[in-house]
Amino acid sequence: MLQLGFRSGLMVPTSRSPDAAPEIEDVITEEAGLRPPHGTAPRVTMMFEEDELVAQGAPVARHRTTPDICFVAPMPARVARVSLSNGHRLSEVVLFREADGDVVTHDTSNVDKEGTLRRLIQVAGLWPTINRRPFGGMPRADERPAAIVIMARDTRPAAPDPLKALKGREEAFARGCHALRLLTDGPVFLCQAPDAMLLDRAKTPGIEVVPVGPRHPQGAAGLRIHSLFPASIERPVWDMHAEDVAALGDLVLTGRLPDTRLVHVGGPALKRSRLVRTQAGADLRGLTFRDLTPGAHKLWSGSSLDGHPARWLAPRDRQVTAMPSEPGRASPHWLLDALTRSASPKPVIPTAALDQAFGGTLPAAAFLRALSAGDDETAMKMGVLSLLEEDVALADYVLGGEAHLPSLLRGLLNRIKTELAA
Repeated sequence: MLQLGFRSGLMVPTSRSPDAAPEIEDVITEEAGLRPPHGTAPRVTMMFEEDELVAQGAPVARHRTTPDICFVAPMPARVARVSLSNGHRLSEVVLFREADGDVVTHDTSNVDKEGTLRRLIQVAGLWPTINRRPFGGMPRADERPAAIVIMARDTRPAAPDPLKALKGREEAFARGCHALRLLTDGPVFLCQAPDAMLLDRAKTPGIEVVPVGPRHPQGAAGLRIHSLFPASIERPVWDMHAEDVAALGDLVLTGRLPDTRLVHVGGPALKRSRLVRTQAGADLRGLTFRDLTPGAHKLWSGSSLDGHPARWLAPRDRQVTAMPSEPGRASPHWLLDALTRSASPKPVIPTAALDQAFGGTLPAAAFLRALSAGDDETAMKMGVLSLLEEDVALADYVLGGEAHLPSLLRGLLNRIKTELAA
């Protein structure tokens, strides 16, 4: 199997680096939005109605078929608006912060047992931060992964360094790693910078440390999974951000989840770049309004490569990117458009940059041909079940954004999932 070489990948240009931020600020926005992980819309049962008070960590909604999986309030708040789509699927819950509100504390007895630990993670609201392969989204409530990958390295442009998020929390991180060992019979991989000293190997046996270089996509979870332990239908693999693992360590000790995460707020439409500690689901407008440059702009949850327009910080995102809005362009004459735009996709020309966009983990040109042609069988043989949209975002950037690789990948994964369910 091809491996990610230490010098593979690309250095993606960015307007400002999070290293330029002089200090970390604590910012709790007055509003927050509770949403499911990007791309999923679970059927839920609401536990609160509009205008009711909810404690921090209390379940605002429960998964309808597996009630132990909860979506919890990231702060003491009043429920302002509940939006459900067809089938009682969770769309959005808007919360207004209530100062001096209550905080839920969970029972942490017997967390050294797999069943008790699993239920604690689900009830406390940490379950949605776990990403599973194949297909993405939360794991099933009873799923036992074949392996777990902890990402303590993020190589996306302007991503905050996970080591800063873990500074002073090394013991909590070690407890979280130990807890994850109970959830799998397979290996647990820790992907980190080569010089990082996050774990005492003698006190945390069973954790395999993988050095990760600074270039993207070396820190892309899907490509790491493909390289270390490829996911398949029969053996799902989970990935989890290192800061969420530290949050798990705090949870099993205190019964409470930390109320903030480290987030980089940047982008070309901002006057300055900031590192902030803010709550999950934070209001992007509240994080950026003081620093926006004049003119139209768009706020993205996520990086400039794989982010998406949003109002609230997505459950797994640790970046806010402010992008200037492009001025509208007049539509060309239909004849000129017909002469200059082909109905079929543009051919993919193999280049060194394209190979580096996949870190050398798979034959880029052949994989993209299978993706463009909808060749599910060939794509599966090449390892598509380990990948999600974020893992092909750099290749889409290299191709000028005209290949629409994330959409092609999602369509292929959905088709495979539907065929398996049939």
